Amino acid sequence: MTTDSGASPVTLISLDIEAAGPSPSGYAMLSLGACLVDPIAPGLEAPAEFYVELQPDRDGEHETAMTVGGFTLAGLRESGTPAAHAMTEFAAWVESVTPAGSRAVMVGFNAPFDWMFVADYCHRYLGTNPLGHSAIDVKAFYAGVTGEPWPRTSMPQVAERYALDITLTHNALDDARDQAALFRAVRAEREAQ
Repeated sequence: MTTDSGASPVTLISLDIEAAGPSPSGYAMLSLGACLVDPIAPGLEAPAEFYVELQPDRDGEHETAMTVGGFTLAGLRESGTPAAHAMTEFAAWVESVTPAGSRAVMVGFNAPFDWMFVADYCHRYLGTNPLGHSAIDVKAFYAGVTGEPWPRTSMPQVAERYALDITLTHNALDDARDQAALFRAVRAEREAQ
């Protein structure tokens, strides 16, 4: 848990998703992985990570997206968790890792992409988003802290600066863990300035 310069404390949650295509209007979210950026707050007893694969709730699929994630819609129709149930479990997990008086804030690497799917699914299936209405984009945070231009904010370039061995696996939980490590490294550089 961290504090917004004198404001309310926040619980930073690194989140990544895999999807069948570029937008939630026509493509399903296929998996969601999340982990705490910082250790769980004392007194809370909850797993520090969350992962779920979802049954597709629409039929659109983009070949590149499906290849990258290694999923098939048919396979997830058989083995995935229904979207409403998955989002209910996710919201319960967010609540379990967010101490009273704190608010959950999403951290993502290229947060706008993941954010639009999570916000859409939360509002569609829960009527609310447990992560509120804001997110921290690691790429933008990195550019602001280091002064690097946007074209030099790719995951490999950021990882290299901090000597982190990161391989993008497109497993949503693995990627969420890596994003959390990147965020901590950028934050440490900012705090050292």
